[in-house]
Amino acid sequence: MLALVAALTFVATNDPRQLVWIGMLVIAALPAFLARRHPLLAPAGRFAEVALTGLAAGSVAAAADAVTGRVDAGFGAEAVLPYLAVPMLTAALRRRSSEGAALLGVAAVTMIAGGALAGTLTQLGYLAVAGQWLVLGAIVTFAAETMRQFLQPAEPTPQPYAEATRLLTQLRSVARSLPGATLDPGGISEHLLEELRLVAPGHRAAVLSASGGGRLVVLAQTGAERVDWETTLDADSAIADAWATQQPQVASRSQARSHRTAEVSSLTIPLVAGVRTIGLVILETDEAGAYPSAVLQAVTEVTGPAALRLEAALLFDDVRSLATNEERQRLAREIHDGVAQELVMVGYGIDNAQATLPEGAEETAEELRTLRSEVTRVIQELRLSLFELRSEVDRNGGLAAAIAEYARTLGTSAGLRVHFTFDESTARLPAATEAELLRIAQEAITNARKHAGASNLWVTCTVDPPYAEIEVSDDGKGFADNRPDGRYGLTIMAERAERIRGRLKITPRHPSGTTVAVVLGTPPGRDSVRDSVSAPEGE
Repeated sequence: MLALVAALTFVATNDPRQLVWIGMLVIAALPAFLARRHPLLAPAGRFAEVALTGLAAGSVAAAADAVTGRVDAGFGAEAVLPYLAVPMLTAALRRRSSEGAALLGVAAVTMIAGGALAGTLTQLGYLAVAGQWLVLGAIVTFAAETMRQFLQPAEPTPQPYAEATRLLTQLRSVARSLPGATLDPGGISEHLLEELRLVAPGHRAAVLSASGGGRLVVLAQTGAERVDWETTLDADSAIADAWATQQPQVASRSQARSHRTAEVSSLTIPLVAGVRTIGLVILETDEAGAYPSAVLQAVTEVTGPAALRLEAALLFDDVRSLATNEERQRLAREIHDGVAQELVMVGYGIDNAQATLPEGAEETAEELRTLRSEVTRVIQELRLSLFELRSEVDRNGGLAAAIAEYARTLGTSAGLRVHFTFDESTARLPAATEAELLRIAQEAITNARKHAGASNLWVTCTVDPPYAEIEVSDDGKGFADNRPDGRYGLTIMAERAERIRGRLKITPRHPSGTTVAVVLGTPPGRDSVRDSVSAPEGE
């Protein structure tokens, strides 16, 4: 641009002295060219370029008029004013809109000053050229960003499945690199409570997270006695306030429904990841004024990093539950549309064969009746398997209702008398934990129906989050045999119990039968921070 302006200026004026302006422009452009990222030198250089260009316009216009002999033209300013595009475009491309506006102002002022000094300010040609380049400068300044975005190639939109594969691969890699390779919300919550024991006094503590429907679930808690925490977010409580405001809440009354001690200090800390509240930590002690600002600061320093860990664990739990449920539904559809339909057709074929048997073929008729009974039994087993695959814990009904429905259905099909004992708190376990407990109960009930030869089935369900115990007993022949399918079922139950940090117990029932129990947490009346206990191999 400097070379172009120099050539136009010399052609228009035929005066080498006017090239001094070009030399001055070269000097003024050096800071913006050599120190283009400097916060002061680069803008100063651009302002100097604009000022010199504006001043040069009047001088070059007067010199051009002297060559042409016209004293009222002023069009010679066109030779030097194109250089205004350089500093203004540079400012626009660097997204400095305020600097671009200031450069326009400097250009207008210096054009007026240059025209006044050279005597060309009153010439219509000079005013037209100056106005033209001011308009072009404004377009360059305010339209460059839009043009840059328009000319930038659009990033390809990733396909949903390709993007899902990429994200899941990253999730798997990150999960494997975590300390202990764990993404268990219960384990992370218990570790958080252990850390808080060291920095804040407390007789009771709990970690709660959202479960949908405006309710919270207890992930872990500590204390000499079990506490019935307030789990609704629409109640007038510090829990609801902390969740809504994302600010710690100190109160002089307990956040438990069942606590009646006169003097209580309660501290509720929201666990915030980004802009979302993903859980709460509640600390309580039977002393007044136990949580001053210093303790509050120490607690928040611990809960801040823990919020991100807990959110990762909860998200991972959701992804795993979604994938598991989708796979169970897919298997149910495949069985229903495939094997089940084919077995039904086999049954119809056996019926047709029986109907067309000649007289006297009693032995063949008996074999066909036996085969038809076996096909009917297999179809019934498939239907029960489909029912098991499609059974889920209703967020309104609860875990006990889901277990009762399954036990009642299987008991009716097998002629079992089913006896229920339920003690379920209004508080809920996490959805993933309830799903695993339901699958363990289903496996235990199915084993009793298939292999025990029992007449009675006793199902006990006790839920007091984070504690839970599911017990299934029968009066059959017990586990004296070594069936491979039975052993595989026990292994699956043990793996499910270990996944939710539970304990699987299988014991003989007196005088006959077997008791299968899964225990999550510790019973009321004991400290509820659990040790990670898995079922022994083969149990």
